[in-house]
Amino acid sequence: MAITLLLLSHHSLAAFFELKDFGQNPGDLKASYYLPKMNDSNNSSPALVVLLHGCAQQAETLARQSGFLGLAKQHNFALLLPQQGLMNNIKHCFNWYSADDYSKGKGETLSIKNMIITLKQKFDSEDVFIIGLSAGGAMASSLMVNYPKLFTAGAVVAGIPFPCADGLITGISCMKNGPSQTTDELVTLIKKINPKQTVWPKLSVWTGANDSIVNPLNSSMYAQQWAQLLKLEAKPIVENKSGYTITRWQNSVKEVQVELIEVMMRDHGIMVNPKVENGGEVSDYLLASPLSTAKNVIEFWQL
Repeated sequence: MAITLLLLSHHSLAAFFELKDFGQNPGDLKASYYLPKMNDSNNSSPALVVLLHGCAQQAETLARQSGFLGLAKQHNFALLLPQQGLMNNIKHCFNWYSADDYSKGKGETLSIKNMIITLKQKFDSEDVFIIGLSAGGAMASSLMVNYPKLFTAGAVVAGIPFPCADGLITGISCMKNGPSQTTDELVTLIKKINPKQTVWPKLSVWTGANDSIVNPLNSSMYAQQWAQLLKLEAKPIVENKSGYTITRWQNSVKEVQVELIEVMMRDHGIMVNPKVENGGEVSDYLLASPLSTAKNVIEFWQL
């Protein structure tokens, strides 16, 4: 009896559940999810946030350390946590540079899409948001291009614009040097992938100004690419804060649709601020900062 109670107690404390039976899984990925407790005062159809981890990371650990799990509990939204495996990539990176995985209807992209659709239907979620860090950010970028109607909004942290690379060599070049294409060329490539698409998710882009792994030029060009794709006002609003800069692009009715946050004196990672509630905690690739990526993105998404 004592053992049974212990097991039940441990299970009740578990924040995440394994996602099974989500359809085709050509990318051979695993996933877990968090569902907030629902009551009469909550919306019975929670929004769904997809979090894509970076290289050498565990999705559930990132959800806890970044502040997203705490924010999901606070704001009553669900979390989907796709997990890369060692057999797919020796560094546990999503294969964002491989055409077999970033192309629409193939590999890891299709696996993640099927996970999203499964939980969207399971939870009756109307709004889906996606955020990715590093390799996860690059994969989030490709998902928003391939399946724009699936997402309400997104965020990419220390990532790379899609489609910057078409293989490992060009992928490394993108990381070190930024895109070889111009912003106009990147927009043209997106329009070729989805020529009839006219509505795109709003986007928050983050970078450390001293990122030594992914050139910050990637984030700058990505924000400009997305602003041009959304046909936003050409001249953005630039606001210099203590330790970071926010650049915002507005639509015709003065609503911010794309933002770029550049955090000074920070390297590669997602920003956390342990001084505030659910602001995250410092760890590998989770960098102490004047602001928390998770909290600010949730606010930008209006969750």
